[in-house]
Amino acid sequence: MVSQVVAEEKPQLLSKKAGCNSHGQDSSYFLGWQEYEKNPFDPVSNPSGIIQMGLAENQLSFDLLEEWLEKNPHALGLRREGGGASVFRELALFQDYHGLPAFKNALARFMSEQRGYKVVFDPSNIVLTAGATSANEALMFCLADHGDAFLIPTPYYPGFDRDLKWRTGAEIVPVHCASANGFRVTRAALDDAYRRAQKRRLRVKGVLITNPSNPLGTSSPRADLEAIVDFVAAKGIHLISDEIYAGTAFAEPGFVSALEVVAGRDGGGADVSDRVHVVYSLSKDLGLPGFRVGAIYSANAAVVSAATKMSSFGLVSSQTQYLLAALLGDRDFTRSYVAENKRRIKERHDQLVDGLREIGIGCLPSNAGLFCWVDMSHLMRSRSFAGEMELWKKVVFEVGLNISPGSSCHCREPGWFRVCFANMSAKTLDVAMQRLRSFVDSATGGGDNAALRRAAAPVRSVSCPLAIKWALRLTPSIADRKAER
Repeated sequence: MVSQVVAEEKPQLLSKKAGCNSHGQDSSYFLGWQEYEKNPFDPVSNPSGIIQMGLAENQLSFDLLEEWLEKNPHALGLRREGGGASVFRELALFQDYHGLPAFKNALARFMSEQRGYKVVFDPSNIVLTAGATSANEALMFCLADHGDAFLIPTPYYPGFDRDLKWRTGAEIVPVHCASANGFRVTRAALDDAYRRAQKRRLRVKGVLITNPSNPLGTSSPRADLEAIVDFVAAKGIHLISDEIYAGTAFAEPGFVSALEVVAGRDGGGADVSDRVHVVYSLSKDLGLPGFRVGAIYSANAAVVSAATKMSSFGLVSSQTQYLLAALLGDRDFTRSYVAENKRRIKERHDQLVDGLREIGIGCLPSNAGLFCWVDMSHLMRSRSFAGEMELWKKVVFEVGLNISPGSSCHCREPGWFRVCFANMSAKTLDVAMQRLRSFVDSATGGGDNAALRRAAAPVRSVSCPLAIKWALRLTPSIADRKAER
């Protein structure tokens, strides 16, 4: 009789979470970053490298911040204003996770200023977090249980698949928006998403929007916000308004906060005021993503209490708070900075849009953000998501530009790409346009591309009614689109 030796089963050394593949890191959005990091462009040391156009980072106004720091060395030197006593020991010791009062007061005023004081923020309703990523996840933990769902209009920021779902177990149900009306959110689309969630037996806990939109680069019209608030009021659910690009709106119709819409409702919005929550950060408006400063604003005392407890797992450094309290407390500086920063964003935005138009590529008319939503569908060999990915790979590996495909943003129409413009110099953007022109010329057989340029000339201002009807774009027919992703 042959004895059988049964090997002892090794204990599982990692958690199920550590071993799962639901983080979203395999998205083309993140894969493009990985390729850039392997071969980053440098005008001197690596002129043939990949240019990073997939990073929504604002590097246009660093000189204004650096100039302020030179004039205010006490903030960096950890001394009281006027060269007074050192605050090093005070900041080095343990700080309560409610945050430094001076910083929360300065942040509340800055957020109010960004909205023209049409909304006034109460510092006691602010919860500080380590960036907007942490803020959005904390709100998921506060508002949703494992398996509950939030509705999010498409196209949406690819990182939400990671930020909102990976650790919380929450689900995302897309609210499908279309190019036919400039990807605006409609009540019909919200109702459709709600019904689809019910069919999946998901409990819908709320709607999450980005305003201004990432990746569209548009601020939400007041009428659309009113429709969204009406929807959440009727369903008895929450609204999270991610407003981290609030200070980047450089053209009409400007930025309107969800809180402003709530305040304008009958009764001051008492029916929904405790279910509307705002996320903000200093990563985009001030260009400080490395400082990891985010915030949740809510009039719901229970949400503020729970989120404050959660914030202890991702605090903002006391040193950072001290520095930013001084900077944001300088009202003359913040006013001039915001105005000049918007001017520079518009200038760089126009450089990209004009460059693309000359090549024969059109964009969704935009008025905010650090990117454009670009239609490259006419360059695809097939009007499909396979065709989109084929084009994306060519742009990354052959042209040397990392852009984000619309499929990574859950767009239902193949051929759209998010292209960032504020994380590079004007000269680097010119290089990117030269590369893209060469690619388009080779793909279309050369020539002056006059017909393409005419097709790529939508009205730039989203306030113009033609922006809704821009039939000049070459979009795939309904029959060519996937019904569901």
